[in-house]
Amino acid sequence: MSVGSGGTEQPSSATGASAKEADYQHPLRLLLSQLTLTPVLCLLVLLTVFVVVLFAPWIAPHPEAAILTDESFSLPDETMLLGSDFLGRDMFSRLLYGARVTLSVAFAIAIIAFVLGGTLGFFAAVKRGWVDSVLSRSVDALISFPAIMVALIVISALGSSIPVLIVTIALIDSTRVYRVARALGMDIGVQDYIEAARVRGENMGWIIFHEMLPNALAPLAAEFGIRFTYAILFISALSFLGLGVQAPQADLGVMVKENMQGLLYETYTPLYPALCIAIVTLSINLLVDWFLKTTDAALPDEL
Repeated sequence: MSVGSGGTEQPSSATGASAKEADYQHPLRLLLSQLTLTPVLCLLVLLTVFVVVLFAPWIAPHPEAAILTDESFSLPDETMLLGSDFLGRDMFSRLLYGARVTLSVAFAIAIIAFVLGGTLGFFAAVKRGWVDSVLSRSVDALISFPAIMVALIVISALGSSIPVLIVTIALIDSTRVYRVARALGMDIGVQDYIEAARVRGENMGWIIFHEMLPNALAPLAAEFGIRFTYAILFISALSFLGLGVQAPQADLGVMVKENMQGLLYETYTPLYPALCIAIVTLSINLLVDWFLKTTDAALPDEL
């Protein structure tokens, strides 16, 4: 404590600093303190899926393409926990391998889309002028075409393979990421610390990666979850149409298509991969929704 000019005691600067330190909480600790039942369950589901994706070859009781019985859509037993598919292969093993392929491809698509779309979006927000106009009009032109139609045309022309799938869907998805990154960059670009960085003579890379990106991480993280979900559904849709992952390699969309006839035999075989897609996408969406509400990281209104 210190004595003021009127003889009254005033708190010292050290006491004020310690009070501020006591009130401060690390953002991650603050986020974890607001966990509720829904995000905890979603995290457990996604953690389980992550383990399955990593260790599917060791968890699966049978090889991916091994035919174990001559009977199609056999009932579950001690050998095949979920029964067999239309060719007599173990449904549980194929479900593990299918989730591994679908989620790995979707994650690669989301990463490439964010690197490409995010970099171009922030670049346009910093440069503005004719660079912003050219990039934005090009993206608007690409977005005007239905995504599924563009994917079908490109994959039909180049052939269906995992590299073609990843590059095609990532390029389509990067246009959406571009718009988000550009809108965030425009909002952040008018802040005083951005102007101060320009006055200091910082280059464009410094402004993007040291000033803009750290202040846009929360909404970009939420958008990454949305894009990851979109990639899962897009891959599954293409596989269901026969232009995605090709047999005999397992994929959730392929498994739904291959076992559709099982509904005629009153089996749940085609519902297992569909349920897996629904659970994963729903868990991601609920987690993203909780994250946005907790961090107040709303996406730009112009989107």
